Amino acid sequence: MSKIKIPPVLRGSTGGEKEVAADGDDVGEVLRALTEQHPGTQVQLFGEDGSLNRYVNVYLNDEDVRVLDGLDTPVKPDDTLVILPAMAGGR
Repeated sequence: MSKIKIPPVLRGSTGGEKEVAADGDDVGEVLRALTEQHPGTQVQLFGEDGSLNRYVNVYLNDEDVRVLDGLDTPVKPDDTLVILPAMAGGR
């Protein structure tokens, strides 16, 4: 199972868990497995069309999946996904 590191802003939807394990062959399958375990994460991670919300950054072993194959990026059982909400604002 791959590990998914959960940011503080999403922990309310995961019962306070900082890390969740989920199965899948690619990033999309792993994240969808997360949403099945914790349905509250669905609207925070995915748009209505099933694509990753633009304000959510996902890293696979420290590599931004958007520069890889996005949700189709292959995942191995010992990989770690990190979810980071995009930061906005400032002066």
